[in-house]
Amino acid sequence: MKELHKTAISRRKILAAGAAGAGMLAMPSILRAQDRSLKVGVYGGYFKDSFDENIFPEFTKASGIEVESVAEPTGEAWLVQLEQAARAGQAPADLSMMSQTSTLKGQETELWTPLDPTKIGNYDDLLEHFIAKYPDGRVAGIGAVAWYITLVTNTDVYPEAPDSWAVLWDPANEDKLGLLALVSNSFLLEVTAKTFMGGTDALDTEEGQLEAFEKLAEVKPNVRLWYRDEAQFEQALKSGEIPMGQYYHDVTGLAAADGFPVRSTFPKEGGIQDSGNWVLSRASDKVEEAHVFIDYMSQPEIQSLMSRKVGTAPTLERDKLDLTDEEFAAVSSDIDPIIPRYDLYTSKSDWLNQKWTEMIVG
Repeated sequence: MKELHKTAISRRKILAAGAAGAGMLAMPSILRAQDRSLKVGVYGGYFKDSFDENIFPEFTKASGIEVESVAEPTGEAWLVQLEQAARAGQAPADLSMMSQTSTLKGQETELWTPLDPTKIGNYDDLLEHFIAKYPDGRVAGIGAVAWYITLVTNTDVYPEAPDSWAVLWDPANEDKLGLLALVSNSFLLEVTAKTFMGGTDALDTEEGQLEAFEKLAEVKPNVRLWYRDEAQFEQALKSGEIPMGQYYHDVTGLAAADGFPVRSTFPKEGGIQDSGNWVLSRASDKVEEAHVFIDYMSQPEIQSLMSRKVGTAPTLERDKLDLTDEEFAAVSSDIDPIIPRYDLYTSKSDWLNQKWTEMIVG
């Protein structure tokens, strides 16, 4: 995740505990009566284990559709494999969990079979940014899982919680920050634009992107660590060695619950909400089964279950869920999120990476 890659899997060790008892939700009896199957690509390790042990069996009980889970490679390797296989008329998986950026890249070659909103009962309750569309309006993907990157602090060093991302630029925080190391997983250009430039629309032009890079460059004296290894930063945050930065809301909350002096804060500008989609390979003939699966996964009961047991943010509007305030706060926030500009990471990837190296981490 966050490109839906392996680091998000390593941070979700709670998945091993799994999600218990989703129950029999409404499914057409005709589907339960037939021998059907579906290959579903998900990320390996604890994430896949949890789905295999808890989510997929409950879906099969409810629908009669057997699930064969496929461990996806990380990054864009899976996108390449799906594309090559589709050209040969094959589908290594029917449905796949795909990062937003890879979803966009797959749209360029019409890799995804358009989904029918009328077959997804809770479609109208999905938050708009969890629906990926082709330029002509066809639905290319439906939100599978989401999570937040927030402003995190060590409570021993910072007794009072900060309320704005602007604190990252405060000279008082020199050499105290841990920030994600890539332009495409830190989303710090979006944070800069939302905090200082009126919103992420400021990134529509190259002029605006350069202005954001220049402003973000001002944060460099405060950065102790540009991290790729999440465990390294998490340990430094817990110890107070690196007492402030950006990190995963759910993981920080788990560390706090374990007694570590850490907190996760949703700044007034919003936390960064990253997510991935369910997408259907054009080479798959399991169109009906895929819609039954996405419909199931988009039900409020299942979204609430995922939030409680998997630590993912719900893709549905909050008033459709039965999460308590405490359960909701553990995974999400009512503050409008910062939504990454995934379009830029497909259309301007090389240029953004070059400027990031030159101006930020170089």
